[in-house]
Order: sequence, then structure tokens, then C-alpha cells
Amino acid sequence: MMAILRSETRKQNLMSDLRIARGFFERAVGLLSWPSMEPEQGLWIHRCNTIHTYFMRFSIDCVFLDKNLRVKAVRRNVSPWRFVLPIWGAKSVLELPTGSIDRLQISVGEQLNVGA
Repeated sequence: MMAILRSETRKQNLMSDLRIARGFFERAVGLLSWPSMEPEQGLWIHRCNTIHTYFMRFSIDCVFLDKNLRVKAVRRNVSPWRFVLPIWGAKSVLELPTGSIDRLQISVGEQLNVGA
């Protein structure tokens, strides 16, 4: 399933090709099967407050969200074979191409929305 990522804080669309991982298998595999990511692509993983990049082929930016999709924490340029410690209060994570946090100017406290 694809969706649009929007900043409600800034009233601006941020990303047009956001994939959603809801089920166990989709969440477990995550980006492992992706050879790379384009600038407009991302993956939103539900029920997740920590990630790892074991076996991945590329670095990513991570945006951790609370239950209301408010940004709790950001992690830039997470290289393959890394583990990100759990983020208190996070309920989901956006996995984005490296550089996306800065390019899209995503900041802690920002209110995001995911829609069709």
C-alpha cells in the first residue's frame, strides 16, 4: 500500500511514495529486499520503536513517531549493520533515504500525517 507523507505543522506534502508495513511479515522484512531507495520513497513501519540495519545494502534516515504521528526522535544516516536503541514513546518509524530528514526539514515535535 502506498500513501503520502504530509507535515501538518507546515501544511506541506513531504513524500509521495510512502509504503506501509503493517503486518508481521512486512514489518520483519522492512527494507531488506530493497536494492536502494529513491528520494520520494519511504517505508512506514507500525508498532515499532527500534530498528536495525543488519543485512541492508544502504544507509537510511529514521523518524520515530508517537501514536499521534508527532515526531519523537530522528536518526540520520544509519549505516548497514547498526542497531538503534528503543525510543521511549515511539509507536512507529519512518525509514527514509539518507539525507531526507535534512532535505525535508523534519524536526522533533513536528506533526505528520499519512494519507492517500
